[in-house]
Amino acid sequence: MEMKRYLLDTFAYNDHANKLVLTKMRDICDQSGAVRLFSHLINSQYKWMSRVVRDSKALAMDWWEPVYAFAELEGKWNDSLGLWLTFIGERSEEQMYEEKEFVGFDGGEWTAPLKDIALQLNYHSIHHRAQIQSLIRAQGIEPDFVDYIGTVYRKLS
Repeated sequence: MEMKRYLLDTFAYNDHANKLVLTKMRDICDQSGAVRLFSHLINSQYKWMSRVVRDSKALAMDWWEPVYAFAELEGKWNDSLGLWLTFIGERSEEQMYEEKEFVGFDGGEWTAPLKDIALQLNYHSIHHRAQIQSLIRAQGIEPDFVDYIGTVYRKLS
């Protein structure tokens, strides 16, 4: 499988799983921790995109702020994800392996292949989604099944 296709498929899986979690978040009484983590996922996508396109505002952007209102999460998620889907969709397979220079946390110049930045966003999403699932379970609600295999397996008989 080509890396570009893999990245787009992985973003699609995370979109599906995160929206299941977002729907379940509606049912919990204390949404604050889950909203903070979900906002962080959105902010991470925005900040990394700003880094990749060398936006001068990237360094000032925070990983954890703002924390969005629950009602804003789906729209902000769709917007931040859409930036990545468009960006990757407009690039060739070869460009997935190109080094992207960015200003890092320390103000220094850093570089990483585009594919690894996109993979980081997807793996980071899995990490924090698990934390949100734990918060949902801790409030007595059974989280949805969001394992990747659940999106690809099929019963034969």
